Amino acid sequence: MNGTVYKSTGSWYTVKSVEGDFYECRIKGKFRTQNIKSTNPVAVGDHVVFQLEDIGDETVAVISEIGERKNYIIRKSVKLSKQTHIIAANLDQVFLLITLNNPPTFTAFIDRFLVTAEAYDIPVVLLFNKLDTYSQEELDEVDYLMGLYSHIGYTCIPIEAKDGKNVDKVRAMMVDKTSMFAGHSGVGKSTLVNALEPGLQLKTTEISEQHLQGQHTTTFAEMYDLSFNARIIDTPGIKGFGIVDMEQDEIGDYFPEFFELKSECKFNNCLHLDEPKCAVKDALENDKIAWSRYRSYVQMLTGEEDSPYRER
Repeated sequence: MNGTVYKSTGSWYTVKSVEGDFYECRIKGKFRTQNIKSTNPVAVGDHVVFQLEDIGDETVAVISEIGERKNYIIRKSVKLSKQTHIIAANLDQVFLLITLNNPPTFTAFIDRFLVTAEAYDIPVVLLFNKLDTYSQEELDEVDYLMGLYSHIGYTCIPIEAKDGKNVDKVRAMMVDKTSMFAGHSGVGKSTLVNALEPGLQLKTTEISEQHLQGQHTTTFAEMYDLSFNARIIDTPGIKGFGIVDMEQDEIGDYFPEFFELKSECKFNNCLHLDEPKCAVKDALENDKIAWSRYRSYVQMLTGEEDSPYRER
């Protein structure tokens, strides 16, 4: 039988068959040893082949094959530094939720996420949430960030998930697509899903006042079918986002504004650091490229780990 993985707990996988029935599946042991560096050999969104097998006195659904992935979002494993974790696969787009505070989302995190999505050819829409809680100074900063990322080519939408502002715009972009919601814990992912589809009633929690961080309400990534012919993958909150499987000389290619200038650099293998006649450095000095973006690039190039608490 063929189906799509809707939930992964690490030991059990909820699979929806092409006929529309749901099965709780396990995976064959060989998947755990077949040159797989990720902590999860099967991810939400995977297309799989599974069979019903009699094991002892019970019938168990067992996944035997994983289809080729058109793309996926991957990051360094939180607990096992040498391994990776695939957050979700076979995506049409990702909505990255961003908040200035409660909790803060820093540009270093945004840029790492965008670079990974660019590497796997996944469109990203930036959703700036909780506008109703900001001071005028913070609203001005949101305008600045939206201008920065819009200029690069990313779609930016200001929203208020709790009050429904611009939720209709998000809904319209999701029709006929498989979308993923991502961001730190507490940025409003589950609240937005509930605004899009009130019947789901996903659990939400308040921000921890002491640490201004969200509490994890989504434990595992899970996909939901929505009433307006769309699928959404809700994911656990991400603290840091470590990039993986990228060579130094390709990281700059995933910054669209850097890639656009690459051919104008004196050296075709320019890393945009100390090389002479670097078009990217010239653009930086002339304020045509944001310093925050360049700072993110250098941090990735030097292997500096992402932290949710770094300066903007």
